[in-house]
Amino acid sequence: MSPHFLFVAAENDGIANCKAGGMADVVRDVPMEIAKNNHRVSVITPSYGRLQKNARFLKEFEIEFRGKTTNVTILEAEAKVKHENITHYILHHPDITSGSIAQIYHHDAEEPFATDADKFALFCKAVATLIKDNFFGNLDCVHLHDWHTTLILALRQFDKNFEALKPIRFVYTIHNLALQGIRPIANNTSSLKAWYPELNFNQKIIQDPRYLDCVNLMAVGIRLADAVHTVSPSYKKDILMPSEPPIFIGGEGLEADLRAADKNGKLHGILNGISYDEKKCKNEKSLLETCMIAVFEWITTEQKYQKSEFLNHTGKKLIHMLSSQPTFWVTSVARLTDQKFYFFLKYPEMLDRILEKLATFKGAYVLLGTGAEEYEELFREMSYKHDNFVFINGQSDEVVSALYSKANLYLMPSLFEPCGISQMLAMRCGQPCLAHRTGGLRDTVGHLINGFCFDGKSIYDKANNMVEVFVEAIRLFFENPPEEWNEIVQNALAARFEWSSSVSDYYHYLYKIGFTSNIQIKNQEKSSYSLLNN
Repeated sequence: MSPHFLFVAAENDGIANCKAGGMADVVRDVPMEIAKNNHRVSVITPSYGRLQKNARFLKEFEIEFRGKTTNVTILEAEAKVKHENITHYILHHPDITSGSIAQIYHHDAEEPFATDADKFALFCKAVATLIKDNFFGNLDCVHLHDWHTTLILALRQFDKNFEALKPIRFVYTIHNLALQGIRPIANNTSSLKAWYPELNFNQKIIQDPRYLDCVNLMAVGIRLADAVHTVSPSYKKDILMPSEPPIFIGGEGLEADLRAADKNGKLHGILNGISYDEKKCKNEKSLLETCMIAVFEWITTEQKYQKSEFLNHTGKKLIHMLSSQPTFWVTSVARLTDQKFYFFLKYPEMLDRILEKLATFKGAYVLLGTGAEEYEELFREMSYKHDNFVFINGQSDEVVSALYSKANLYLMPSLFEPCGISQMLAMRCGQPCLAHRTGGLRDTVGHLINGFCFDGKSIYDKANNMVEVFVEAIRLFFENPPEEWNEIVQNALAARFEWSSSVSDYYHYLYKIGFTSNIQIKNQEKSSYSLLNN
């Protein structure tokens, strides 16, 4: 019988309106690669009170949650790209609500993870019940993603009603180790005891190593899964060591658990991939035109009313650039957080230096993103201060596509990066990246090979080195023979981070299923850019 996989995740870009970050891309792409092998994949996510509206009702069933019986609905969602071997499911319950972050996650400032942990605890109990009741049929492997799904492992381990899950192989992928889903064990409405009062658990297995009265849902995944996966080889090495923020972001308090998993042979670092489609790098409109259309559309929308003054400022800046077009474009696309732009928040003068150097060569920097208010404020101030800095304070797929396909240099100064996808997407279009040597960026960007890298012993050293390497890149473009820059561009364009190669490693190391397609064998024979920095 053909192998059957179940993917359980908070996000899935295989269906509409279920994406907040890179996890959604993985949950979209890996099942498609598995399905090419004629193997079956089921994918299940929560409904968030909205996805059920366009889905096909399958059945209603009962679960025990908070000591009471409640009804949950499972539906089949329509795929963006249909494949006969993939089925997308969503679970609906009135308590699985939509949050303010991508209409998925809640932001609980006073009690971190409280609302999300409640809804994902219900989601996990429902998924575990469906597996127990054989709703999906025979399953060879269940692939869990991030802390939102790990309570299925706790039920499998400690609840006799779910012993049917024990023969199934469970794999756990860490997408963001910084978010661990830490909640009280008891004495709180959002706690393990509140969700599952009947659960007779071993506290040492579920508790946080620092806060002994709390459950750490990330740790539960690491401790109880049959295999644990990080999304790049270098990030795996990083998280085995303790963090020293902000200089170094490593195991974030879970390094002992990760070292134990590594010692037991169940921790694996496998680089994420992307899909390669020539259409993704073809954009008929110019970069300026694409940005202008998005900005002026936002000015007229009610949702952007509070930012209308700044959007108007941005629009005027773009119009001015039409009459005096920049000769060199630098771009960035990211959520505005410490992870992505800490160097600029800590040392704004470094961004000043970059923009001033760009101005001497008539270059411009376009940054697209939304996020933390302190970052939005910083970049708004920089936009008013520097004529050649364009801050696109919104989200637009059209602008993102243009930034990847039309610019000269992609700037990715991440403080840490489990894998990173932006550098791959930019390189796919022949745009070299300037990146911090951390995590998956070490595995994909080689200095003066297919891009540019910076590092340092202190935060200041790193930030200063970022500017120095930036200046080196600009001079290479404008002052050196064009063949030198073109060679880096061609190397970036030639780099391949194929999902077929990554999924081949999934089969071998994670799923323990002895299958390798001819396509995967060919990809394994190609030298990976992870060798660049070894």
